[in-house]
Amino acid sequence: MTLPTDRPAGCPFDPPAELAALREQQPLTRMRYPDGHLGWLATGHATARAVFADPRFSSRYELMHSPFPLPGTEGMEIPPATVGDLTGIDAPEHTRYRRLLTGKFTVRRMRALTARVEEITTEHLDAMERWGPTADLVRAFAHPVPALMICELLGVPDADRTTFTARAAALSDPASTVDEQIAALTGVGELIQELVPAKRAHPTDDLLSDLTTTDLTDEELAGIGGFLLAAGLDTTANMIALGTFALLTHPEQAAALRADPALADQAVEELLRYLTIGHTGVRAAREDVELDGQLIRAGESVTVSIQAANRDPARFDAPDTLDLTRKATGHLSFGHGIHQCLGQQLARVEMRVALPALFTRFPTLRLAVPPEEVPLRTGLSIYGVHRLPVTWDAE
Repeated sequence: MTLPTDRPAGCPFDPPAELAALREQQPLTRMRYPDGHLGWLATGHATARAVFADPRFSSRYELMHSPFPLPGTEGMEIPPATVGDLTGIDAPEHTRYRRLLTGKFTVRRMRALTARVEEITTEHLDAMERWGPTADLVRAFAHPVPALMICELLGVPDADRTTFTARAAALSDPASTVDEQIAALTGVGELIQELVPAKRAHPTDDLLSDLTTTDLTDEELAGIGGFLLAAGLDTTANMIALGTFALLTHPEQAAALRADPALADQAVEELLRYLTIGHTGVRAAREDVELDGQLIRAGESVTVSIQAANRDPARFDAPDTLDLTRKATGHLSFGHGIHQCLGQQLARVEMRVALPALFTRFPTLRLAVPPEEVPLRTGLSIYGVHRLPVTWDAE
């Protein structure tokens, strides 16, 4: 068996049906990887948590086998993580970075960023209203809000923000050629590299300036800046866009959020669980591990289907139903264990502000095309939509 990836026809928010069948039969099962490696697939919630929490499983890229076919890489090993990429490293290197970063995501900073999320959200909703009554929600709202918040977090100067956000947008634009994406990636990297010495010389009230007071090198600081951009932009942008798509196709849920903006906290957690845009994670066994009555041999890769775990009926009642009143705590959309997402609180702030504000400002918001015509981001590590055409009644 290989990793199931085909979602049910007409159900863009549901995981592949085969995952539920596998989870019911055995939450940890053998799986053949595209390169021929015989590893494992974890589909149960408890099993997924166990894998993520167990230090006997490594996050180092070079030890893993990819569950997805990567054209042009046949026979090639996955390279190690670049400097500053916390996702692909283990302790003690990971511990050092994590300890330095965790204290920087303070309650004070999150409160300050909340005010900026509200301002940026209002600015973009105002622009949508001026240019409406139609828009591509991805370009007009879902992408620029988190992009500008990454600028706030890193302390990108106002003069560079238009360039920064334009280059960041090109990275996920399906219309961008490979050369354009490479140029955009290079350009973003250069901006961050230039930012580091500027912050050392003239620190401001931002995360990157705070980190210049640590023992991190310029290379490490630039790498961490790039990592935070990659981890916090595409993910949140797709959650806002796909979350809007889900609410527009579940009008009773959208009505509940519109009627009670205080529902935002629960709504965000439920959307994170229900949509699970970061649908898989991979770990490699450092040593033999017994789990769920199975023996995972040292060197074998385990693919964790986060989307299957988040739909596990053993953990969530009626898991295939979107219910904004649900207490969806315990979902694994931000991971679990030492690699749990560092920026999860900022992502939550962005969604808690953006989604209620969008549906309150445009009470008649609806899709401008049939649901089946919304272009989905299939075959990518982050699920979502390439575009989301919407319309509303102009006053």
